[in-house]
Amino acid sequence: MKEFTQNINSYKNLQKIDSNAILILQNGKFFKGIGLGYQGTATGEVCFNTSITGYQEIISDPSYAEQIINFTFPHVGNVGSNKEDHESDKIWTKGVIINTEITSPSNYRSLKHLDHWLKNNKIVGITGIDTRNLTNIIRDKGAPKGTISFLKNNKFNLKKLLRITQNWSGLKNLDLAEQVTTKKNYVWKSLKTWKKGEGFLKNKKRSLHVVAIDYGIKKNILRYFSDFNCKVTIVSCKTNVNDILKLKPDGIFLSNGPGDPAATGKYAIPIIKKLIKKNLPIFGICLGHQLLGLALGAKTKKMNLGHRGANHPVKNLLKGNVEITSQNHGFEIAKHSLPKNIKITHQSLFDNSIEGIKLKSKPVFSVQYHPESNPGPQDSVYLFKEFIKSMKKNAKKKRY
Repeated sequence: MKEFTQNINSYKNLQKIDSNAILILQNGKFFKGIGLGYQGTATGEVCFNTSITGYQEIISDPSYAEQIINFTFPHVGNVGSNKEDHESDKIWTKGVIINTEITSPSNYRSLKHLDHWLKNNKIVGITGIDTRNLTNIIRDKGAPKGTISFLKNNKFNLKKLLRITQNWSGLKNLDLAEQVTTKKNYVWKSLKTWKKGEGFLKNKKRSLHVVAIDYGIKKNILRYFSDFNCKVTIVSCKTNVNDILKLKPDGIFLSNGPGDPAATGKYAIPIIKKLIKKNLPIFGICLGHQLLGLALGAKTKKMNLGHRGANHPVKNLLKGNVEITSQNHGFEIAKHSLPKNIKITHQSLFDNSIEGIKLKSKPVFSVQYHPESNPGPQDSVYLFKEFIKSMKKNAKKKRY
């Protein structure tokens, strides 16, 4: 609390500065700035993302539920927003932190200023703060709990904001998949990935059927399945195995999503275990990767920083090459906990953490990163092709 007292004194000296927003961290350190987006107060885990493009896709990724994103790239918002680049129909991100005031959008696809887009989606933001300093704090001490408050009257109750921040539970032991999952099962409309001059074209070819378990799925994953002539049925994260098998899938996809995998695993692990016994091809991404690891007997743990950005090098241990990947996760599979029947297929070159696994005896595999990233590196699209190949191989076998 000593640091907080010092910050209170500093705050009194800053009253005359023209600012109407504040970010306060759980240790009492705060940043004054200019409000952005929705007026209000939002609390979450403060993380940083190093991507220089794709801010609309990042903010609309359901995996950022209960998180406040600090963008390390200073010029966020300068290409505006549109109706095509969102990864989810509902935005779950709690808040955004941007270094530089947003300029007028300059892009032929822009339909709305990012500030207006944030307002419409009720996302609280702050700009004009030292994002490099904040990033260094996160790097050195881990991702803290934080609160953004945007008030036009500039009258902040720092003690109350600090209390709100410290009383928030944090992401550990928090199941968020249940919140963001689809409330009603549905079939994807078969739109393929975006192409310049064409937009999203529909693919009427449906040679394989994928059932995707939705823990917070991104739309571009569904688009990639359409690229590869798949029909995709999206089901809620708590859908039982019998209902999944009634759909007669050729393969099961375990989606990305937010929250602590151990908390989500309380209901997800029994379902995944039963699906593995059916010898169906299974492919997991991000949270789906962690849940698969748990179902196979491994353990997960919270990372100090997490991986969030579009420039993460990952070594493919099977082929020996390096992939540049897009990532967004704050939990990982603990390497020491891996059973002998799991093979590590990919490894981070940043911190040697596990980035991919496969079951030695069955067509079951997963990766921690996002092979569907768009915009972003596309080095890992081959993973979809491998899943398609395994589904084709198993398509004619009687499994039900």
